[in-house]
Amino acid sequence: MTQISSERIAQIEAKRQELGQAMAAGDLPPDQFVRLSKEYAQIEPVAAAAREVRRLRAELEVLNGMAADASAEPELREMAEAEVEDIRVKLPQAERALALHLLPRDSADERAAMLEVRAGTGGDEAALFAGDLLRMYQRFAEENGWKFELISTSVSDVGGYKEAVASINGAGVFARLKFESGVHRVQRVPATESGGRIHTSAATVAVLPEAEDVDVQIDDKDLRIDVYRSSGPGGQSVNTTDSAVRITHLPTGLVVIQQDEKSQHKNKAKALKVLRTRLFEMERERLASERAGARKSMVGSGDRSERIRTYNFPQGRVTDHRINLTLHKLDAILEGPGLAELTDALIAEDEAQRLAGLEEA
Repeated sequence: MTQISSERIAQIEAKRQELGQAMAAGDLPPDQFVRLSKEYAQIEPVAAAAREVRRLRAELEVLNGMAADASAEPELREMAEAEVEDIRVKLPQAERALALHLLPRDSADERAAMLEVRAGTGGDEAALFAGDLLRMYQRFAEENGWKFELISTSVSDVGGYKEAVASINGAGVFARLKFESGVHRVQRVPATESGGRIHTSAATVAVLPEAEDVDVQIDDKDLRIDVYRSSGPGGQSVNTTDSAVRITHLPTGLVVIQQDEKSQHKNKAKALKVLRTRLFEMERERLASERAGARKSMVGSGDRSERIRTYNFPQGRVTDHRINLTLHKLDAILEGPGLAELTDALIAEDEAQRLAGLEEA
């Protein structure tokens, strides 16, 4: 691992001290105090990790001197050698923790996320599986204390969802869920299968960082807004007023339909929220593709066409194909709590790959 220099550690600690002193100054304008507070909150864990590395390095230097001192008491030298071995285990761990803090962060990591689940190949069974996935993410959100809100749904005639969009709010939601984007495949015997044959179906998941008003400026003249009477499964009318909203973003051709609310105003607000998030993601993807020599993580690019995971019911196992991880915990994963083991493994793999990239650079 590339070693962080003592000069870099000193710079980190000096920056933390500088921010602390600036915040302690009186008569700061509120907006400046908020900005400084955010910067301080960001650098505090980095400075703590840097402090620990500096402390361990200093201790190691002193102890090495004691262990090498021929004039010292044998017992003292033996004690120093034992402590040296202990620090030689702790120091690489501390240096890795610091290196992780210094890795470039995705600016969207702390944002809320927009979750989109769509039934893929497999007909009715795919819609049922899409429903299973949506419930898995909802339960996972509840486990983490996040707010889960359904934005729009298209219910299948047999249950499950043809399509569902949800907003998940909480600290670090996007960072935790961003590797869920892709094709999720299920292998099981459908309830409608009388011969007991295993079928393979799929659903597509997309996790997008939720955009804020300031991120995307949408000009009214770029929108075509149509209102109409909402309908349910089979085409029957579920509302007697024109409350459903279809918004077309003319420059990009993006279309968002929202009809879950009885209020046209609420449907329009939700549709604009989805549209803003999709436009924000388009811009993020454009910027990412422009970065010369940008190195893709082996964890995956978030490509919606990439098959990322298989849920095998007969064997009770879930396999993530990007990191070759198989867990025989299908029920726990679909119930929500077990998903943490997968998301943690994906984040750890991404960090390892990015650290390796720093060493190769």
